[in-house]
Amino acid sequence: MKVVVDNKIPYIHEAIGRIADEVVYLPGSGIMPEAVRDADALVVRTRTRCDRALLEGSRVQFIATATIGYDHIDTRYCREAGIAWTNAPGCNSGSVAQYVESALLLLQREKGKRLERMTLGIVGVGNVGRKVAALAGRWGMNVLLCDPPRAEREGSEGFHTLEELCDACDLLTFHVPLVREGKTKTFHLADSTFFRRLKRHPILINTSRGEVVETQALLEALQTGRVEETIIDVWENEPHPNLSLLNKVYIGTPHIAGYSADGKANATRMSLDALCRHFHLEADYAITPPLPETVQVTAAGRAEALLEIYNPHRDSLALKQHPEAFERLRGDYPLRREPEAYRIVIG
Repeated sequence: MKVVVDNKIPYIHEAIGRIADEVVYLPGSGIMPEAVRDADALVVRTRTRCDRALLEGSRVQFIATATIGYDHIDTRYCREAGIAWTNAPGCNSGSVAQYVESALLLLQREKGKRLERMTLGIVGVGNVGRKVAALAGRWGMNVLLCDPPRAEREGSEGFHTLEELCDACDLLTFHVPLVREGKTKTFHLADSTFFRRLKRHPILINTSRGEVVETQALLEALQTGRVEETIIDVWENEPHPNLSLLNKVYIGTPHIAGYSADGKANATRMSLDALCRHFHLEADYAITPPLPETVQVTAAGRAEALLEIYNPHRDSLALKQHPEAFERLRGDYPLRREPEAYRIVIG
């Protein structure tokens, strides 16, 4: 069996070597038709567009993307061509929740926001949204949930409309997939109409997909004060973020909210598990991220400890200083572990 692998997928080399006969590592954006023509499977990330142009005439029968999102996979073509595919739902939900929690704690420490007096609106309540709701509740925030597909399936109790969030929320955070058309369309969900609806001049956080928020509409909302602050991890036209927006955001990072080592290990594990199931192979490997240099964190309080473990200002400063290095900052991202990897001592 031959497998083509994105060379930035971590913790995969030794594990996949126990599964495949031949492994070819390539940059995600450099995986071309000639490279996959005689491959049986691909393990990719969002930078590889898996469509007819790449796959037609190849012997590829299985694609695993080590990501939550799968809008880079032409699922209709894969279905027509008999190519099975899988993503890694929830793999980095803990990592994104860590990012959002650190951002909230920075707003409290640096902007004087009293989290326990604020209402947080969560748009999209899947694996990530549920974790964000739980952590916000632990900090005493009032939480409103908006997820029309879930509300339709499960009933409207406990859910609110987007309009209700626009009326009531001090912060809004997006955790939706990118859907370009149809009843559950999220492409430019936050457009000029959305921003005109806002009543409380909220803070906006986007860690979902860049195209969920219309860049020019957000810029105008910041200029007019309809949005007080914004924290952006995902951008339209990646890896070329709008520099005007980058210069205005409170925190701007290069699509790394889900890049904890824990999340990456989960994604790699889920992709290889699916590969083994598809080809009826024994899953004989272990994938464990390395320990942080210092496993004990001593701080005056829980908030201080969590920001010691991960402070997104570090990633924001790097991108603002070198926006042209967007891809390099992602590809060479340093080790980041989630709080469970540490022993936290308060005092």
